[in-house]
Amino acid sequence: MQANAAKFLDFLKSSPQFVIPIYQRTYSWTERECRQLWDDVLRAGRNDAIRAHFFGPIVYIGKSPYIVTDPPPLLVIDGQQRLTTVMLILEALARRLGSTETVDRFSALKLRHYYLLNHLETGELHYKLLLTQTDKQSLIALLEQEPQPTESSLHIARNFAFFQEQVNALGFDLAPLCLGLNKLMIIDVALDRDRDDPQLIFESMNSTGRELSQADLIRNFILMGLESHQQDRLYEQHWRPMEVAFGQEAYGKQFDGFMRHYLTLQTGEIPKIKAVYEAFKGYSKSQRIAEAGVEGLVKKIHAFARYYCNMALDQEPDKELAQAFRDLRELRVDVAFPFLLELYRDYAKDCLNKDDFVQAARMVEAYVFRRVVCAIPTNSLNKTFSTFAQALEKDRYLESIQAHFLSMQSYRRFPNDKEFKREFRTRDLYNFSRSSYYLRRLENHDSKERVLMDELTIEHILPQNPNLSKEWQKALGSNWRDVQERWLHTLGNLTLTGYNAEYSDKPFAEKRTMKGGFKNSPLKLNEHLGSLETWDEDAIRTRAKRLACRAVKVWARPALTANVLETYLPKDKLPTSYSLANHQHVSENSAMRPLFDVLRKEILALDPCVSEEILKVYIAYKAETNFVDVVPQMRRLCLILNLHFHELYDPRKTARDITGLGKWGNGDVEIDISDQDQLPYVMGLVRQAFEKQMGNGEPAHD
Repeated sequence: MQANAAKFLDFLKSSPQFVIPIYQRTYSWTERECRQLWDDVLRAGRNDAIRAHFFGPIVYIGKSPYIVTDPPPLLVIDGQQRLTTVMLILEALARRLGSTETVDRFSALKLRHYYLLNHLETGELHYKLLLTQTDKQSLIALLEQEPQPTESSLHIARNFAFFQEQVNALGFDLAPLCLGLNKLMIIDVALDRDRDDPQLIFESMNSTGRELSQADLIRNFILMGLESHQQDRLYEQHWRPMEVAFGQEAYGKQFDGFMRHYLTLQTGEIPKIKAVYEAFKGYSKSQRIAEAGVEGLVKKIHAFARYYCNMALDQEPDKELAQAFRDLRELRVDVAFPFLLELYRDYAKDCLNKDDFVQAARMVEAYVFRRVVCAIPTNSLNKTFSTFAQALEKDRYLESIQAHFLSMQSYRRFPNDKEFKREFRTRDLYNFSRSSYYLRRLENHDSKERVLMDELTIEHILPQNPNLSKEWQKALGSNWRDVQERWLHTLGNLTLTGYNAEYSDKPFAEKRTMKGGFKNSPLKLNEHLGSLETWDEDAIRTRAKRLACRAVKVWARPALTANVLETYLPKDKLPTSYSLANHQHVSENSAMRPLFDVLRKEILALDPCVSEEILKVYIAYKAETNFVDVVPQMRRLCLILNLHFHELYDPRKTARDITGLGKWGNGDVEIDISDQDQLPYVMGLVRQAFEKQMGNGEPAHD
């Protein structure tokens, strides 16, 4: 590697041509980065005390062995964003300057001949910078002052328009811009193909501009080490179609998320969003993937990307599936994508029929929505769906999905109809972040004539105004304030209308009979409202009960007979028949019983999802699975935490590392407690095991 400081414009003038390899990300700077560069250039140009402005490194490697009589194009490893952006500034400046040379070397002719074009060359050699795909044609069109192509680069077009506006705003005072551009300095970094590893250097380069996405790193990791012809073929056949399918905007925003879901499905482990690239490298080096080769890997990713785009980007051609996916997206069930990708793969292979796929997607929707309504913690839903595919029995596909949903207990449970209806009737649903979602679903269930939400808003039948009119006070009774406070935002009092402004705070009788009133409303949600004479607490409760009965059909819970469900239980799972009486050291009147009772109460209070299971040798406390096991002993309680020893923060160093040792319970950390004074500190350690299992507080969906 050779590195030297250089003036950017001199570097640009002396270099024959810069080529962006196909494995590089596309041009991605936004107005924010462009404005920062513009301000830096003008500041340097207007201040004589600033002799230079450092612009970051340009890292490149020769495309072919160097021949003096035929200098090769330079493959840019790092610096594309800065190179392209200055090209846009220079083109905007050239159009403004014309033949005038305000500053030495700054005229339209010289800018084009020195920095933008190789004026004696033809074809692609005519251009100093060759980008990739839509970026390439968009930049060439700008340099040739021709209209943008049909498939143009959004960032190229937007940023050039920004720079044109800024240049024009300078009027005839262009000297500061020219002087500032002349002060730009870079580090010219030339790589030796035989000695330097471009991939390692690329990974470490994030000096200025936008941070490399995980997708950028993955694409380069796959393609950079291949021969040029193989790069071209894999990119054109697989990676480029993925970029096109996602689109310029969604590719930058969602491809990292897709790769996270893909890796979760393939490995059963959920990588953090900022560590997707590292997880991918480990996955790609596994024996199974290595045997398939790079082409097999890219082909597989391409297939799953198609499934993801159909589900997440509204590209599904089948109307029924498309609507199911839209409802899942509105509910923001991103965590279910690893499981849904598995289902879509089998649907694409005709291993899962469409009707069963739709039912499965609706089951996922119902599971998540019921849990949200019932206020069951959702921060470990990602773990639930990351391993869900392991429960599939594909010779009885849909039934195995139903059975797995029904077999989940405690905080992972699928709320039953009684619990769901109770919570749905009484919860504040107006301030629920997806209120339009559930009202739309209630309205359109089992209807071929779907009502669109575009022109409808949520209406409080009993108004929100705390200063209710005399008519409303009379209708609600002497305790009208309590009725309003309790039922205002609940299911029974909410509906949809296109006449929200007209209804205002009018009495119910007027809302019912006025033009566009409830009596003439075509909406299912407003059925029966036209036949009521008054709107009071009983009316709200009655309507809530009716809508809740409809809701259990909209968000249906799977139903299997006990005999069928039993066939899915592990063969060696025997019912537990132990109690504390089987543990002599914590049985009634034992010395350790008072301490155990206090500890037990503290552990169960960690979260409503925590459950207790008394086994033969120890007492287990579970969220998703055991996070702490208590082994009663004569003079102490021995706690086994389900953590690796290095994961525990234990400043007092009270815990012991029992990794690899014979033990009861689950985990590699052992702590003892023999006195209630130790309880606050011990519970701090127990809480770490619980929080790890619950996903460290990461939200399941948002």
